[in-house]
Amino acid sequence: MIRRQFIQQVLQGAASTAVLSTPWVAAAADWPAAADLQSHTIADISYTEVQLKWPRFVGKNGRRDNHGYGPKVGVCTLTTDQGAKGWGMHGGRNQEAIAYLKGKRVSEVFQPAVGVTDPKVLAFDVPLHDLAGVILNKPVYELLGQKKPILTKCYSGMIYFDELETNEGPVKTATGGLDKLIENCRHDYELGYRQLKLKIGRGNMWMPKEEGLKRDIEVTKLVAKTFPDVEILVDANDGYTADTAIAYLKGIGDIPLFWMEEPFAETVADYQKLRSWTKANKPKMLLAEGEANPNQELLRELGEKKLIDVHLTDIIGYGFTPWRKLMPELKKMGILASPHAFGELLKSYYCTHLAGGLGNTTTIEGVPATSEDIDFGKYKIEKGKFIPSPDPGFGMTLLKKS
Repeated sequence: MIRRQFIQQVLQGAASTAVLSTPWVAAAADWPAAADLQSHTIADISYTEVQLKWPRFVGKNGRRDNHGYGPKVGVCTLTTDQGAKGWGMHGGRNQEAIAYLKGKRVSEVFQPAVGVTDPKVLAFDVPLHDLAGVILNKPVYELLGQKKPILTKCYSGMIYFDELETNEGPVKTATGGLDKLIENCRHDYELGYRQLKLKIGRGNMWMPKEEGLKRDIEVTKLVAKTFPDVEILVDANDGYTADTAIAYLKGIGDIPLFWMEEPFAETVADYQKLRSWTKANKPKMLLAEGEANPNQELLRELGEKKLIDVHLTDIIGYGFTPWRKLMPELKKMGILASPHAFGELLKSYYCTHLAGGLGNTTTIEGVPATSEDIDFGKYKIEKGKFIPSPDPGFGMTLLKKS
């Protein structure tokens, strides 16, 4: 996702209008403001960074080198004149947007049934949802219409090319590396995940193409054999061609896949070729697309032509409110959702509320992490499903002062 481009659209007041059929102001006018939100005015806006720590070193995928031990994430806190606070990841720091939001009543820019109602403040989308939940004493999924959340499967998105390299340098043998990959799968299995997403596409950058494809197939077969009760997802990060994708699927034989994600840079012709093959040979496997630099018009075309099954655009890069507006459109097309959330556990938790309130989500990307800067609250995984916090807002506490 090119976040700078998204932020520019926000500041111009045109975010997401290409794919969202209802104008912002018209949508807001249909819903009376909650009295409690009218009584709160935005008095302060502050920023800080939080450090997220992954439980292990994360290596390469099909298009990027080693990822490390976890990112620093920018967050924003909104404080009202009555002392209520909402916080979360933001869509960019802009002085004009800050000046515009300060002094506004919460009800002027946010309605529970819609989300953010003024595109000029979409950069504060998540903090405003959290703030509204705190003021109204409701979890975000309840703001979206569900007293009890709709529960959704979750997968570990942390299985990379673990056999190729570690934080200590290249591994000595392929066997030793594959042992490490299986160890990492087992770690996430013990955390409660019953879906594992394997990175494939080793031949795109890191190995000769044929050798890389063979390793992709070998890894898939090994994980399937070692964890027979786990659903396997695979993600090539656009590292395949249509022909390579089909060769990989032929290579794994009768191993069932939950989905194949971003096999190649999407085109209608390539997806028609892949879909034709999967319809005949792996009809239950889903095709998921839309993480990398998503073209929303092309994604809509792929969905309308029934060439993809799952829409992946990032939960923050696209925006929580735009996702609320997009979900009914996806339902009409028969397309499922699974907003991209890799790297930042906060995103995964935001997705549990989006899915918990609106459904239509096939699985949620999980990224195990800890942080000394955040109390993550009551989120948990039970029987392979993500359970969102029932506390107000997103149910997390920012421990680091902003």
